[in-house]
Amino acid sequence: MLERLNQAMEHIECRLDRRIEGADLARIALTSEYHLRRLFSALAGMPLSEYVRRRRLTVAGAEVLAGDRTLSEIGVRYGYTSGEAFARAFRAVHGVGPGEARRSGAPLQSQPRLSFRLTVEGSSSMRYRIVQKDEFRVVGRKARVPLVHLGVNPAIAEFVRGLGQETLQRIQSLSDQEPQGIVAVTDNLDPSRAEGTDLDYYHGVVTRAAAPQDMDALTVPAGSWAVFGNSGPFPEALQYLWRDVFTQWFPSNPYQSRPGPEILRTRLSPDATRADAELWIPVERTPA
Repeated sequence: MLERLNQAMEHIECRLDRRIEGADLARIALTSEYHLRRLFSALAGMPLSEYVRRRRLTVAGAEVLAGDRTLSEIGVRYGYTSGEAFARAFRAVHGVGPGEARRSGAPLQSQPRLSFRLTVEGSSSMRYRIVQKDEFRVVGRKARVPLVHLGVNPAIAEFVRGLGQETLQRIQSLSDQEPQGIVAVTDNLDPSRAEGTDLDYYHGVVTRAAAPQDMDALTVPAGSWAVFGNSGPFPEALQYLWRDVFTQWFPSNPYQSRPGPEILRTRLSPDATRADAELWIPVERTPA
């Protein structure tokens, strides 16, 4: 898997001055585009689109300082339709406009080429199981919230506080299958999974029951799920669990993620400092 990812990275390098299609990268990596983007984000700590943008502007920065082409020519070469668009993108990465950089020789930022190598990790095993589920519904209350990678998500915390005990009890009474009880469900994420992008958050249950009129519902098709469990400090252990699934488990097992919601079942300690968690990720076997 890592060898194929590195071939995809080489493809990016060869096409920085041309259009780069996510589908082409996925074919090189022998996986789906959906899984490739999620895996790259987990491994690299940034969205794939952001990496490509930064690499392009790194190479463009070197050409700006070299002075062999006009600024307009460089902008067009790296995919910008106007000098203003190129200048804005250049300044966002380098902190200075291309004209000023050329005049003053200002120091620029550099995004190094990424390559993926095997390191000896994973000395502690991950608990997981594969579950086949028929079609089901997530029923509860929904909010559109920003994605937060680390720490408590304040928008989610405020949303849940506002539901009230009566509503929570009504929601919980609809639970009739695994994972039991109230769960946190995220769906409809931005493909980049960048910090601050919006997602649909459901505070609800997994059920076959129809949704009451005052509640939201998400129908989830039948499919396979990888279920991971851990215990530790809240919320850090839960966020590290998601990271470890994509950086350790997927590269070591013949599965890839597929479109669908992620489901987190959490049980807090009395002082809310620790949690036992189950993370459900929709998966499918990797093509042979």
